[in-house]
Formats: sequence, structure tokens, C-alpha cells
Amino acid sequence: MTQPLNAAAIVEILNRHGVRFIVIGAFAAIAQHAPIPATRDIDLTPDSSAKNLCHLAAALKELGARIRTDAVVEGLPFDHDGRSLAASLVWNLICPFGEFDISFMPSGIAGGYEELALRAHIVRVDNVEVMVADLSDVIRSKEAAGRPKDLQVLPILYRFDRQLRENDPKS
Repeated sequence: MTQPLNAAAIVEILNRHGVRFIVIGAFAAIAQHAPIPATRDIDLTPDSSAKNLCHLAAALKELGARIRTDAVVEGLPFDHDGRSLAASLVWNLICPFGEFDISFMPSGIAGGYEELALRAHIVRVDNVEVMVADLSDVIRSKEAAGRPKDLQVLPILYRFDRQLRENDPKS
């Protein structure tokens, strides 16, 4: 059984450590009020600079982050620093605040953090500020990933994105 997600607590610790990151995936869409089902985790793409990875490593230690696996409910311990975090493109993690994934190169986003940052928005999640990927980038990533759960929500995201554009006075 997975623990309930407290995304605000995860984001608050990352922010406190000065980690530069952008929330992606379903949580980013939900934070922008997309009417899709709740997600059990939060996905993020960090800036991959050496300094930021050191901040990320410190935040992960404070979070008590562990490698998520079906075999061990509480996750596997991992010893990490900024350099070792960069050795993998994806980390599936768990902490006392729930599940979260780190993806340096999300599907369909070749430029990673830098590309996402061009269109990202600041939103508040339970009074904590967080940068979230633009809905167009969330859609592009879900299209590229092509997983059944992504394909299921795409029609809803297409409609929601169209409504946002139709109601945008800048359009």
C-alpha cells in the first residue's frame, strides 16, 4: 500500500534547499486545474547543473528519499551525491511524504529543464510556490510516452488546453 502524496511537503523541502526544478506530468496538469484524475506521485525535472544537483542531493537526504521498488514497500536505501544523481536519467523514489520521480529528460522534451523553463508557470500548491510545465509540454510528453495511462487522459487535456486558449485574452 502506498502512502498518500503530500506534494507540498516535497516541494517545500526542495525549495528550501534551493533546488531548481519543474514539476511535470499529471501533477503539473492538475496544478493548472486540468480535470484529470488525481495522481499518486509527483514528477519533476531538475536543472542538471553540478551546483543544482548538489542542492538536490541535500534535499533528497532531508526527505529520506529511497529507491522505489515493488519488492520493498519502504524502498531501498541509496547513497547519493550530485554526481551520482546525474548517472541516471530517471529516479523512482519514495519518502515519508509519498512517491516522486525525477526525470532529467522527460519523454518528448529533448531539452530537459532548459526547454521546459521557457514556458513554465509558477503556481501555488497548498501555499507553496512551484514551477510547473506548461500544459502544452505536459501534453507533448504524454503523447511521446504513449503509456496507456497517458493516452487515457490526453483527450481531456486536449479539450482543457483548447478551452484555455479560447478563453485567453492574449489569443
